[in-house]
Amino acid sequence: MLSQKSRYALRALAVLAEHDEPAPLSIQEIATRADAPRKFLEAILLELRKDGVLTSVRGKLGGYSLAAPAAEIPLSRIIRALDGPLAPIACASLFFYQPCADCPDPETCSTRSVMREVRDAVNDVLEGRTIADLSSDRAGALKMGRKRSPKIPRRQTR
Repeated sequence: MLSQKSRYALRALAVLAEHDEPAPLSIQEIATRADAPRKFLEAILLELRKDGVLTSVRGKLGGYSLAAPAAEIPLSRIIRALDGPLAPIACASLFFYQPCADCPDPETCSTRSVMREVRDAVNDVLEGRTIADLSSDRAGALKMGRKRSPKIPRRQTR
């Protein structure tokens, strides 16, 4: 599940991708445009700067900029930097593998096998989409007069 931290980060990165000027964007402006709490966003953007996704300039005219073109930063990098593994369970992770304490044989575990498929599907989507995609998706939604995606009705369970 995507954390609130990653959700705010993705909104802030979409704002930075839409920023056409060479000057960095202030934290206050990013927070306002991304509709995110400034204090929480400060910590998130600092983490992304340390990970090399953002650059920053200090001072009165300072702020944040993307460290690379938005089309070159995959969403998987952001999610892994902030939330850790994409796999739903640790034994299915490529980068953060940990065996389950109660699993007799990870190589034949059917749960692990399915969760690896889930991990691969999520990875394929997030590797194939970039911050530029977020920016264009956001711009399209704003042009259509809606701030957020429409709600999808919950599936009825019996």
